[in-house]
Order: sequence, then C-alpha cells, then structure tokens
Amino acid sequence: MASSYDIIIVGAGHNGLTAAAYLAKSGLKVLVLERRELVGGTCVTEEVWPGFKVSTAAYVNSLFRPHIIRELELKKHGFEMLPRNPSSFTPFPDGRSLMMGPDAGLNHREVSKFSTKDADALPRYERTLERIAAFIEPTLDETPPNIFSLHPRELWRLTQLAWRFRKLGKDASAAIEIVTGSARGVLERWFESEELKATLATDGIIGAMASPSMSGTAYVLFHHVMGECNGVRGVWGYMRGGMGGITQALAAAARQHGVEIRTNADVARIVVRDGRVTGVALADGTEFTAPRVASNADCNVTFFKLMDPKQLPEEYAAALKAIDYSSASLKINVALGEVPNFKALPGNAPGPQHRGTMHICPTLDYIEEAYDDAKYGRPSKSPVLECTMASVVDPTVAPAGKHLMSMFVQYAPYKLREGHWDKLKDAFADRCFDILNEYAPNFKSSVIDRQILTPLDLERRFGLTGGNIFHGAMTLDRLFLLRPAPGWAGYKTPIKGLYLCGAAAHPGGGVMGACGYNAYRVIVKDRVA
Repeated sequence: MASSYDIIIVGAGHNGLTAAAYLAKSGLKVLVLERRELVGGTCVTEEVWPGFKVSTAAYVNSLFRPHIIRELELKKHGFEMLPRNPSSFTPFPDGRSLMMGPDAGLNHREVSKFSTKDADALPRYERTLERIAAFIEPTLDETPPNIFSLHPRELWRLTQLAWRFRKLGKDASAAIEIVTGSARGVLERWFESEELKATLATDGIIGAMASPSMSGTAYVLFHHVMGECNGVRGVWGYMRGGMGGITQALAAAARQHGVEIRTNADVARIVVRDGRVTGVALADGTEFTAPRVASNADCNVTFFKLMDPKQLPEEYAAALKAIDYSSASLKINVALGEVPNFKALPGNAPGPQHRGTMHICPTLDYIEEAYDDAKYGRPSKSPVLECTMASVVDPTVAPAGKHLMSMFVQYAPYKLREGHWDKLKDAFADRCFDILNEYAPNFKSSVIDRQILTPLDLERRFGLTGGNIFHGAMTLDRLFLLRPAPGWAGYKTPIKGLYLCGAAAHPGGGVMGACGYNAYRVIVKDRVA
C-alpha cells in the first residue's frame, strides 16, 4: 500500500531541502526523495580520495540567502562560511599579476600597475553595480508577477516593480544594459586595461555557452557585489568542510522539523490523473501518494522524463522544449602535494595568491577564441581556467600538508562535432594542466590524483540536462517573469498540485536557496486558499 504525505519533494538539492524544511515547519508532512546515495544535488562534499573532502560540483558560496540561514538556524547545524581575502589572482604571461578582493586600497594599488585610470574608475563601477543590485536583489525572494494576468493583484505587483525601477533614476539605462547587454560591451566602456577586463569578464561567462561579447553575459557581472559572507557584502567564501556543509545543515534542519528524507530513491514517474498530481513511483515500483509534488529537477527531467508530456497543454510543452540547455563547463577536482608556485608571484607556501579564484585568461580575445572552438563543437585549445583551493583557507578538506584544487573550465561543449567525451576527457584535462603549468611550473609534478567531470558526466551524475549547471540558460528570455516560460513564473505548473522548486524556476541557477523558499510560500498559500 502506498505511503501518504502532504507533499513530496523530488530531489534533495539545496532548493529542495530548503522548500522541505519550510514546508514541514509550517505543519505539512513532507517526504524528500533523492536518487543518489547522499543529499545535496550539486552542492555536496564527497571523499573522492582518502582524506580529501571534495566539493564535487559547486565550490564557492556567497549568494545563499541570509534570511534562510537565520530562519532555519543553519549555524546550529554546522553551517559555517570562511571568507576569501583576497578573492582573486590573475597571473599573466609577461610575469605580472593582478590581485583583487574586498580591500579597496589593494584593488587600487594592483589595478594601477596596469592603468591608473582604471584604478580610479573601478570604485565607481562597483558602486554602479551595487545600486543596480539593490534593485534586483529583492526580486530574488519574490514570486514573479504573471504578465498575462489582468487580476488587480498582478497588475499592482507590476506597478510596484515599475515604480522601483523608476527610482533607479540615472542608473536605469545602466540596469537595462546589465540585463540585456554583453559583458565585453560593459567592461570596455568602463576600462582600458586588458588585464582588468579579462579578470572581470569571467563573471559573465561562468557556466554559460557564451562569449563575453554575447548579449546577456553582462547580467551576472553584478553577482560578485550582490552576495555576502558572514554579513560582509560582496565577499565570497568557502564552506567549512566543503559545500556539502550547506546541504547537510539544511537536511538536519529539515529532519528537525519532521521531514523524512530517503536516499537511493530513484523517482521514475510523477503520477498524474485527470490533470492532477497524485504522487510518485520509484524505479523499484514503490509508490508514494500526495496531493502535491514539488520537483527540484530541471524542466526536461520533470516534464519529459518523469511524466508524459502529452498531459501538458501544447503551448506550455512547446515553451519548455525551447529551453536552451547548451553547456560548455567542465570540472576537474585535483589532489595536490603542494600549492602552485606561480612565476608571477613565487612561493612554495600557501599565500594570498592561493586563497581566492586563480584566473587563467590573459585577455578578452583569449576568452573569445576559447569560445570559438566550442561554438563549432570542439573543446577549447586554450581553455579558460578558474582554479580555487579551499584547503588554503580550510585545512579540514585535505590531509595535513596536502591541498585540494577545484578547476572550473570553459569551454568544453556538451555536443562534440567529433569523438566522445569518455575518450577525450583525459587528453583535454592534460591540456588544462599544461596551461596551468606554464604559469606555475611545479603544478603537474604536484598532482596526486584527479577527477574529471565533463558536461556529459555532470548530466549522468547530477541529472543536469546537457550538463547545464543552471537548469537552463540564464538569458533575458528565461529570467524573472519569463522563467521557465511566460505566464508560468510563479512555481505552479498546468498540472494541479505540481510545482517547480529548483533552479528551473526564478531566480535560476546558483546556490541561493531562493527557488525553494519562494516555492514554499506559493505552496502554503495554495493550501490555505
């Protein structure tokens, strides 16, 4: 006989766990079902090698909503962020380097090595982004209005949004450019030095199948000023013990409020009868009933793999089929015997150059050319590397004297014109290692072991369609009141009782928890309506 619940959450990623904890706190009987052997989705810590606690996918944190940390008392369950300062280090082929962080004085001195004009412009650029972020950030915790509804409530919400936008004043045009324009266009208007522009441009392409010159890449530029670490704005941090610290804390809070979490529970089907959800069925035949189901999976998995798309309105199904899952991100986790000794800033001991993100992308054109390869279905000959070493700030993630590197690589296209990732992955990783070795000649000899996750591996391991870490492109046509589809941005779906609670919904990808929190509010409101 099927077990019965008030609501079932499909997937124990950070958004699913957030929704589950709040729903249980509100009095509902909640079941969370996770396909893998551990909770967390892409926000996990796994002991890939003895003594190495690897943040297998997501690797840094800043955007996780502070009110969720407070309201679910996550610090009581082990949630602890460790700030990164400096936050980035970019070595260049000519032996110079650029180090940046929350220290305005450091930034001015470092940028002045390349351009005094840019050093003076940087604070103004940051303040502009902060003012735009102040307008956009509140929308993260809001249910987007339905642009097709004439209900007075929806019209009032649209009016409020327009009024807030009006208050941007002279920054309104900059806000439009940030949301719709290219990262390259914005950066070239503000700065002249290639070194600074290339370093900042990586914020616009991370996780995207796009180059800095493409429209929409400017949108995420303001993310580095929007988040916080321990109450300090614009600072990114590592989670003590790895990124799984977030989801383990969420799971503990959820269980404290009565949530039942089952791992190794592979949901094979969302059961729908007469246009209404009635529960789920697992791959082993086990069934659970509930009048509500919330999916933490992307739209392709939710609607085209876990149910019959013929149960959807034709227009809705067509809109979901048009979601772009193109991906060009590859992750290499590396166990190291020592830190990289950079020619631009020598040192065999951990130093400030190792604390934040180490960028290997000397110019904007370098990034563009790396994308050009991927555009034609080829792994980049000279890929963009973003390397982090949490072990320098958090010694608990690696054995004494050893280190752990997370290498996030652009561009490695999911769809290859020739060959298969299973056969090409080692050669591509070797190329990435060769490039880093040009800047830090001891790197390759310090490697103890490595784990390579291609876009195909990300799809297989984490259920990410196309390896897309954002559950679909974060472009203007799929943001806010258009995510995942126009008229359906409110976490509900055409199937009664079926909701989206993951990154497929507003505000999209990134470790925020906002998707799960916003979905919880809609579900509770529906229940009492």
